[in-house]
Amino acid sequence: MRTIYVLFDSLNRLALSCYGGNLVTPNFTRFAERAVTFDNHYVGSLPCMPARRDMHTGRLNFLHRSWGPLEPFDVSYPEVLKADGTYTHLITDHYHYWEDGGLTYHNRYSSWEFLRGQEWDPWRALVEPPVEKFKKKYHALQVDRPGARSGRLQGMINHEFVKSEEDYSMVGCFNRTFDFLDINGGSDNWLVHLECFDPHEPFFAPERFRALYPSDYQGPILNWPRYQRVQETALEVEEIRANYAALVSMCDDYFGKLLDYFDAHDLWKDTALIVTTDHGFMLAEHEWWAKSRMPFYDEISHIPLLVYHPDYAGHGGQRRQSLTQTIDIMPTLLDIHGSSVPLTVEGYSLLPLLEGEQTIRPAAVYGRFGAATNVTDGRYTYFRYPKDMENQELWEYTLLPTHQRAMFAKEEFEGASLEDSFAFLRGFPVLKLPAGKEPVKGQGAQIADADTVLYDLETDPKQMEPIDNPEVEERLIGEMVKIMTRNEAPPEAYRRLGLEVPSA
Repeated sequence: MRTIYVLFDSLNRLALSCYGGNLVTPNFTRFAERAVTFDNHYVGSLPCMPARRDMHTGRLNFLHRSWGPLEPFDVSYPEVLKADGTYTHLITDHYHYWEDGGLTYHNRYSSWEFLRGQEWDPWRALVEPPVEKFKKKYHALQVDRPGARSGRLQGMINHEFVKSEEDYSMVGCFNRTFDFLDINGGSDNWLVHLECFDPHEPFFAPERFRALYPSDYQGPILNWPRYQRVQETALEVEEIRANYAALVSMCDDYFGKLLDYFDAHDLWKDTALIVTTDHGFMLAEHEWWAKSRMPFYDEISHIPLLVYHPDYAGHGGQRRQSLTQTIDIMPTLLDIHGSSVPLTVEGYSLLPLLEGEQTIRPAAVYGRFGAATNVTDGRYTYFRYPKDMENQELWEYTLLPTHQRAMFAKEEFEGASLEDSFAFLRGFPVLKLPAGKEPVKGQGAQIADADTVLYDLETDPKQMEPIDNPEVEERLIGEMVKIMTRNEAPPEAYRRLGLEVPSA
């Protein structure tokens, strides 16, 4: 069996025409005519690397750990596949894999390729960057002082070296995929993980895509919103959205080239193709930009998933309403290649759903370390926050104490102990470290709007008006506790939410 697993970053479900969106995305729609489209697919752990850890391991990790690497006790799908004789190859421009908090993911594959230059990837070197030029070229809202931790200056430097469409790293990712297929297309038993950082911010796209979305904005470049409440004018909001739309259309165009390759080489007869994302992105809905800080509304948590498998080609164009989430990717990939699913996995293979509709879970839990623990049954969504966000009880469980871009500081080891009571550790004792306020903020993003609320997605799909329904709330809390218990959530994960710790 052969599989191409395509992962975009920050791809809004409702941006795609196959999900009812109005952006220019004909190739996602073209694929939906062959694939099975999942209408109720949700995230698990957030944001970027926690989501990828879910996809690698098939289990939630945000109840035990903030942003971090794959751990020695984690069971990762490419390693399982390698052990069973399937060759795995990663092609990506997602530079977080090469930071302290993501440094163990790419090494799980048989081989890997890295395309440089996205966002603040420390790629091109300018000892004396043209700061004054950048101040004129870019909107003041997205310009930082030199050396600012946000990395926006590095992003501007990187883009100075992108002169043509061929210089975009996404283009390189697809071209390397075609190279792999040209060389290995006659072989069997392989999986290619093609991962594109786009349409993650900054929203840079070639002019041929930007021209699809004209706006009346006349100012300097504005394509990199901050993780904060909307403070831009209506024209500035329109401009940012147009730049995001252009980048989504670029993703669609290059994904279409992959579909062309499938057509030209008849890969449909023997190659599975999966496309999804890690999470969505707020584009001024609820007066917020981006992710992480605000409640995880459906713009962030309800994401696209389309799956094609040659054995189920006759079901192409069908849709499924079953509740699925990112932890299901790992067991699905193993199932496609005939590998056994480890006992540590909480997700479910989606291959039975390609055959027909069935319920695989009554509810799904998702969230971010230190923020709300959220649950949905597909009809209702419930966000439950600690009553005291600043003084909640949080512990990190890890053998690789790194944050996104730094090692844990010496002070973070004060009060540390060893923990070995979780079955998913597989006998590994781990450090139990007190999580301070900075890990709770996470990537410099202070959590806001931390209100426990319940929404009815059937009557209020945009989640504008919370409802009061104690019966539904009690039922969803019960489902949340069941999932947390199955996940071996630590006692403090219940206490911080004001929930009773289940008896052993």
